[in-house]
Amino acid sequence: MTQITLRNTKTRKKEVFEPIDPKNLRMYVCGPTVYDRAHIGNARPVIVFDVLFRLLRHVYGAGHVSYARNFTDIDDKIIDRAEATGRDIAQITAETTQWYLDDMAAVGALEPTLMPRATAYVDQMIAMISDLIEKGHAYAAEGHVLFSVESYADYGTLSGRSVDDMIAGARVEVAPYKRNPMDFVLWKPSTDDVPGWDSPWGRGRPGWHIECSAMSADLFGDSFDIHGGGNDLQFPHHENEIAQSCCAHPEGEFARVWMHNEMLQVEGKKMSKSLGNFFTVRDLLDQGVPGEVIRMVFLGTHYGKPMDWTDRKRAEAEATLRDWRKLTDGVTPGSVDAEVLAAVANDLNTAGALARLRELAKAHDAEALLASANLIGLLTPELGGWDAAPDVDLSGLEDKLTKARAAAMETKDFSEVDRLKSALVEAGIEVRMSKAGVELVPGAGFDAAKLEGLA
Repeated sequence: MTQITLRNTKTRKKEVFEPIDPKNLRMYVCGPTVYDRAHIGNARPVIVFDVLFRLLRHVYGAGHVSYARNFTDIDDKIIDRAEATGRDIAQITAETTQWYLDDMAAVGALEPTLMPRATAYVDQMIAMISDLIEKGHAYAAEGHVLFSVESYADYGTLSGRSVDDMIAGARVEVAPYKRNPMDFVLWKPSTDDVPGWDSPWGRGRPGWHIECSAMSADLFGDSFDIHGGGNDLQFPHHENEIAQSCCAHPEGEFARVWMHNEMLQVEGKKMSKSLGNFFTVRDLLDQGVPGEVIRMVFLGTHYGKPMDWTDRKRAEAEATLRDWRKLTDGVTPGSVDAEVLAAVANDLNTAGALARLRELAKAHDAEALLASANLIGLLTPELGGWDAAPDVDLSGLEDKLTKARAAAMETKDFSEVDRLKSALVEAGIEVRMSKAGVELVPGAGFDAAKLEGLA
């Protein structure tokens, strides 16, 4: 059997993955709060853990792997959005949940085995909170219930922070009902105009952190294999999950392996609305960027490193995928290449896997290329169709650019070549020039109207 190694955030080491039960692997990944479209940074953990899901299914069998990714459908951000728009919360969460599923499917993500919604597990959350109070790990105060951080000696182990340092540097809510500034909310009161549930502490709603602990315990028990998410969740969300779960179920180990992906930048800068480089997955799709291209750009960087989305990477990925789809058209997948599998099994080294796929393409091993690309969710039938070239005759423009290039080689004046190339690229055409000649390939965003007057 293929040996899988994963970097465990909890131990800060890359370890051989040893499932608790090889016939019942369980992976839980923190999902979205559904109040708006998913931005491209939100897609990174989806793609990362989709690759891991595919790998586990390949190695252990699809029927032996369960993958849960939750939807937070009760949250102050959702309540604020409802107040701002005058829309019903249920309408907002239903709509944005479907948006999320559609957009993630568009980048090739398989649907998880389980997709629990927080509002369906409030009873389990109340039961867990009651248990924590009984065990002395939580306390009720002024309609709130808070977890007592001091009651859990290992608090801070995941993030590597001491409680004293966290208190000194944290931006935490200072409230008179807190015994310790680091204590976090498990339950909070709801006014009549916001959603709420009856509880032993009055009408209210759960805090964010208790959701995943209650849902994972209900679905997977007190011990499961892998817990994942973006590294922005490492503290405080995952740290708090560990504390409340281990205190509620001291007989279990909660998650054996913790995995966190790094964040995403755009053209070397942090994504920000103020910088004008903030966009959603749907924005890219609507601009004509194929979901498969988005996926390949993401896979080009190891999940543990910061990723930079650039237009150059997008163009290179699109060109590569066009070539690969042309090579594998009508081909039946063969066996997954051993080197590709080894790369993916080595802590999801997708960049290494892509390098090997390029070698297979260069060797024209179409059967192995197709099977191996499928392993990481590329060249699948579901993501196909975007590469179909528009029915347009570009031979005249190819001839014109060939002649302009030949003339430029004589005169050393490449201004006309540059002008033609810029116009072609602006029209959504990939320009390929080599010793063999000139080839023009219409892209997904091809606009024939922009070629008028160019030929």
